[in-house]
Amino acid sequence: FSKLVDYETVRDLDYNLSVSTYVESKGEEEKFDINALNVEIKDLDLTIQDYVDSVNTFTDGRFEELKKKFCDVEFSSIGSLIKRVTTKAKNTDIKLVYSVSNVYGLIKAEDYREHVIYSKDISNYTVVNKNMFVYNPARLNIGSLAYLLPEQPEGVVSPMYFVFKINEEKILPRYLYYHFQSNYVKNRINQLKERGVRFRFDFDRWNNIEIPIPPLELQEEIVNNLDTFTNLISNLEKIITLRKKQYAYYLDELLTFGEDTQKVKLGEIAEIGTGSSNTDEQLEEGLYPFFVRSPIVRRKNDFEFDETAIITSGDGVGVGKIFHYVEGKYALHQRAYRIHIITNDSLPRFVYYYMMGTFYDYISKKVFLGTVKSIRRNMLTDFEIPLPTLDTQKEIVHYLDQFTTLISLLEKKLELTKKQYAYYRDELLRFERK
Repeated sequence: FSKLVDYETVRDLDYNLSVSTYVESKGEEEKFDINALNVEIKDLDLTIQDYVDSVNTFTDGRFEELKKKFCDVEFSSIGSLIKRVTTKAKNTDIKLVYSVSNVYGLIKAEDYREHVIYSKDISNYTVVNKNMFVYNPARLNIGSLAYLLPEQPEGVVSPMYFVFKINEEKILPRYLYYHFQSNYVKNRINQLKERGVRFRFDFDRWNNIEIPIPPLELQEEIVNNLDTFTNLISNLEKIITLRKKQYAYYLDELLTFGEDTQKVKLGEIAEIGTGSSNTDEQLEEGLYPFFVRSPIVRRKNDFEFDETAIITSGDGVGVGKIFHYVEGKYALHQRAYRIHIITNDSLPRFVYYYMMGTFYDYISKKVFLGTVKSIRRNMLTDFEIPLPTLDTQKEIVHYLDQFTTLISLLEKKLELTKKQYAYYRDELLRFERK
């Protein structure tokens, strides 16, 4: 299937070329047990706290203690520590095919892609055993490198990959793996890549990258501390996903009302209109927020409105999905809508949450299909909003704000932890030469 998307839509979404961004999934809504989800989240919260405590112990003093153990060490080229493996599957019974993901490492090929793309005849595929590394020479620059963990079964990979084993008497697999993640090795890879239009890093080029080789005991200690960071990061990513799932459930539950609840049309309680700005008017550092058709808020030096408002996209892939809540001065794209609540019996933030939870289902039945999806003003004015008591609205807003604030804090924690990890990773992999 395909879909034509205009240039401005792609630009407004920061040139995101993922098909899933522009084409709706046809899958059914996932069903799950909210009680089981809540228990899983509580257990994960405890696990995360353990990792947070370990990371804090490391940064509060353990790092300095560990650095005191560092000594002048020998440096060796990566090429001298590895040996290419070319064993083929034709003389084995191996059926498991792996692909390399820059996020998940070595992953079963059928799990990595929606459609199986490897050959039915895998006799020419290369065998991968425990602690062997695999990389794509044409995609190494974007992280296409991983190694087979001890708990993973042996398998094979396509001939397009290079496979190598390491000298485990001198270097631990995970210590080498962390070097591959370091800024130093990444920069050297880019410096040594084959010249030409397309990226390529052939096997013999590893001879030109040297790394420090401390004693195995020290390597293990370094790895254990870095694993604490990466475990914390992976668990933060998981808890954010689960918290968003939890939030979506309670958003739906809290915004479902009975027939006896009064309902009004949005046009009866709000002033609705569009802006007059164009995307090309954005600045890197403007004085005021500038809302376009993207989840990302831009900036401008002049404003059009000074109010509390709900912002939503008027057309493009963000219809019914992108919402912003603003208080104060802002500028607005000519194809984005502002919804300014003008009555005292409706809390703007309650309306904001209600639209976030229900507007897409409403609009998906009414959109006009052109080059991209679009809505007209009357679709907004005719949208019905329930009006429970103000106290009920305030209570709903309070709890939903708790969810969104928590998710934002977790996302900020994840961002900072990744920066922290990158700093300590490079510091722990830096030694003086003998």
